[in-house]
Amino acid sequence: MDAARGIGPGDGPLDVSADRSAVKITFLGAAGTVTGSRHLVETERRRVLVDCGLFQGVKVLRRRNRAPLPVEPASLDAVLLTHAHIDHSGYLPALVRDGFEGPIYASPPTIDLCGILLPDSGRLQEEDADYANRKGFGRHRPALPLYTEEDAERVLPRFEDLDLESPIDLDGLRAEARRAGHILGACSYRMESGGASALFSGDLGRSTDPIMPPPSPPLAADRFVMESTYGDRLHDGGDPVAAVGEVLRRTVERGGTLLIPAFAVGRSQLLLYCVVEAFGRGLAPRVPVYMNSPMATNVSELYVRHAAWHRLSRRQVVEMFREVTFVREVEDSKALVRRHGPMVVISASGMLTGGRVLHHLKVVGPDPASTILLVGYQAVGTRGAAIEAGAGSVKVHGGYVPIRCEVVSLGMFSAHADRDELMAWLAGAPEPPAEVCLVHGEPASSDALRLRIEERLGWSARAVEQGETVVVDRSSPSVDGA
Repeated sequence: MDAARGIGPGDGPLDVSADRSAVKITFLGAAGTVTGSRHLVETERRRVLVDCGLFQGVKVLRRRNRAPLPVEPASLDAVLLTHAHIDHSGYLPALVRDGFEGPIYASPPTIDLCGILLPDSGRLQEEDADYANRKGFGRHRPALPLYTEEDAERVLPRFEDLDLESPIDLDGLRAEARRAGHILGACSYRMESGGASALFSGDLGRSTDPIMPPPSPPLAADRFVMESTYGDRLHDGGDPVAAVGEVLRRTVERGGTLLIPAFAVGRSQLLLYCVVEAFGRGLAPRVPVYMNSPMATNVSELYVRHAAWHRLSRRQVVEMFREVTFVREVEDSKALVRRHGPMVVISASGMLTGGRVLHHLKVVGPDPASTILLVGYQAVGTRGAAIEAGAGSVKVHGGYVPIRCEVVSLGMFSAHADRDELMAWLAGAPEPPAEVCLVHGEPASSDALRLRIEERLGWSARAVEQGETVVVDRSSPSVDGA
């Protein structure tokens, strides 16, 4: 197998006149960063995009969303979506608006999640543009949304189910899905054309996740394109139910409120499971539980519909939901904010950057009897990061809120596989690939995983660069021209 570099998507369709088995992969995102996942796969006859995500985080990355895609959207034959997170799906409305007319293949849960997440992303884009125009900042006059809610709605009819272990054939380019864990509906894809093959891991979940099953072992492929988000670290061990139960017990005994900021997809449902399970084990007294997030409420309903995609039975999910009050209406949310503990409130956003959770923060923060439980990564510059670092107050809605409550941070709730789990997944491959291309990781984590793969498995591995192209070609056993 030979890997050629430096061929960009602007160079036109792959010339495979010498060997019709060649597959060209160009990395249009998630290279050197954990966001903006977009991988272009080309054969002699087909051009397919694996994931179509938004760049998120710092401004230098977000600006990439405004740059034209380096390939004409109308020239794409299909999109394969690994899962619904916005850094993997959130550019789809712009792609369709700009001319893409093909099908978008995804698992049934991913399609349902995108029906919730993409219109919400469009609304946020419009709200951000409106705010910029009212405040008079931004580079453009007027500020325009990247896309609108209406643009997002136009994406939804293009989705087509891709069932596990039922490959699809795109004119000689065969794609096969396997479970990736991570969140509801997440998949890995093996793609093959003329005997040349590549495996795209997507985001891999954890083997010990209480709700999501572990990723399926990888299928054999000539090249792996693999995430490396936590390639340089291990997650905290321990029983998440016991850890949540202990925090809940202390808070209830003080008569306070346990406020859990959590992302709507995956994290909110996992935290709800841990709280209810803690009640069942007798780790804390039963108190009222509220999920104050319309999106998390809508996502939670999908766990009943798609029970085959997680560890819990439909009955278990229904019984778990009987323990919680889902708060949808604004007036009900306002009434909940005025209510005193003991109780549990799960609300978005997970980093306290916006949403209904901020109204709870203004009540819980100054209360020494209450607790804020942080359960995920808190990005620099967010209120969550400031509170985690011990800030005495944070700014909310134009004023400062003192933080006198207990603050607890638990690092065992990541939906991503850690270093050892990534290595274990690789070691489960039926045969070594010629190369592992590392994506979806910051440079330090990708390079640490590269070194570990080379030292422990003896395989060739490297972190790819933005815009780089490799050619998978079965006609030669060599790697990178060696």
